[in-house]
Amino acid sequence: MATKRILVSDPISEKGVALLADHPELEVDVNTGLAPEELLKIIPQYDGLIVRSQTTATAEVIEAATKLKAIGRAGVGVDNIDRDAATNNGVVVMNTPTGNTISTAEHAFSLLLSLARHIPQAHGSILAGRWDRKKYQGTEVNGKRLAVIGMGRIGAEFAKRAQAFGMTVVAYDPFLSAARAEALKVELAETVDQALTGADCVTLHVPMTPDTKHIINADRIELLNKGALIVNCARGGLIDEVALAAAVKSGRIGGAALDVFENEPPTLDQAVFDSDERIIFTPHLGASTNEAQENVGIQVAEQLRDFFTQGAITNAVNMPSLDAKTAEEIGDYLELATSLGKLLSKLAPHQPDSLRVTYYGAVSELETSAITRTALTGYLTASRQEGQVNLVNCAAIAKSMGLQITESTSAEEADFTELIKAEIVKGDEVYTVAGTFVGSAPRIVNIEGQAVETAIKGNFIIVKNDDRPGIVGTVGTVLADKEINISNMSLSRNKDLGYAVNVIQLDSAADESVINLLTEAPGILAVTAVEL
Repeated sequence: MATKRILVSDPISEKGVALLADHPELEVDVNTGLAPEELLKIIPQYDGLIVRSQTTATAEVIEAATKLKAIGRAGVGVDNIDRDAATNNGVVVMNTPTGNTISTAEHAFSLLLSLARHIPQAHGSILAGRWDRKKYQGTEVNGKRLAVIGMGRIGAEFAKRAQAFGMTVVAYDPFLSAARAEALKVELAETVDQALTGADCVTLHVPMTPDTKHIINADRIELLNKGALIVNCARGGLIDEVALAAAVKSGRIGGAALDVFENEPPTLDQAVFDSDERIIFTPHLGASTNEAQENVGIQVAEQLRDFFTQGAITNAVNMPSLDAKTAEEIGDYLELATSLGKLLSKLAPHQPDSLRVTYYGAVSELETSAITRTALTGYLTASRQEGQVNLVNCAAIAKSMGLQITESTSAEEADFTELIKAEIVKGDEVYTVAGTFVGSAPRIVNIEGQAVETAIKGNFIIVKNDDRPGIVGTVGTVLADKEINISNMSLSRNKDLGYAVNVIQLDSAADESVINLLTEAPGILAVTAVEL
């Protein structure tokens, strides 16, 4: 085997470097602090690149790296890597999403305890020459009700620590099943509002998406018990900082701890910095422990070692684990499966028991496991957390949430020569979407058991309404008033149950105001905006 050269351009664990150097077929160069022009000059020599957050692997760098086959990110975020350029140039991008789990959970819990006992403020008073014992009387967390919003790895570790301190834990996560919640010994909330209602403490562990932006706002703050404490070590923007500052000033909220901010680094004119000591801050330190940095350094080294010595791909964020022959056979189906999964994420009940995918006709004769994983990836990606969901890690993420995945083929006759049906099952509820090919074009042909026909890409609203005259006109009027053009419409009626499903493709996305207007219209049962 020819020697492969790996450049470590940001500092990582010495054990990680040694792990790579121990393999004679790998040559490792540690060259940190490179200026962009210096990196551009030397990158053509290397087959692999290891970075943290300092090095930016731009499209220019990747295109100059004519030998590059893999980039390893020692950490979760890959914003400093141009993934499109990497994919286009055949470069695998791998991250290390599990290395900082304990560190972040511990930091978040430390902030909760610091809030409860006013530790930073009391420390500052001593240094200022004061002895403010009465001013900084704290509260116990024992017996308090904790809302954990997001029960991925970090949320689950936080919950364990809270339970050890005698807290009652209620958790919300759209992918957390009842069985998994029972195993974690947490109360399962079906909505964010349900989790927050009556909570004494809140901790956030969700990604920053359009659905989670300002997930804690003025209205939801009112659901908390007076004097509640809020911790955010996840992503800036999850909390409406202006609403939080106002609630702290008024005494509605007892205090908050922020490790992340809407703008980083923050500026002191932001509202949260005028809070009379009751909001405490750290500069994005969640993953900043010796152990976490050691872990991610070792993990990224192991991943590049295995890639170059065994051909293994672990935690890839930009490509599936497929050989060339299989990828060619099923390539046309992957895009369809992704859209089916994303549709289910928006339309089906949250916190399901299982996702099942059934194949009919010609597609059932192919290697369908990657198609199923693609549907699962689409389902999880819509609002998933803690790193990129992909074909490699989607099954592990589903398992951690207690979501069972089943795949089957059927000999039953379908309405099409081939069909992919994806279903979410929650108790006795089953929510179905299905797709096929009309000619060579992938199409969605079933939503909630209703026959439709629509494209798999674009901006859509899906309207469920009473089956009576005038509804389509009402929808059209609202869209016209907002200057949103309809590019396609597919209407399906269920005469027996008295409702219709209308899938409307739009030239531009419908914002929240449009959805609210439609939802409030007479005869409209539900409206969901979906971008595929």
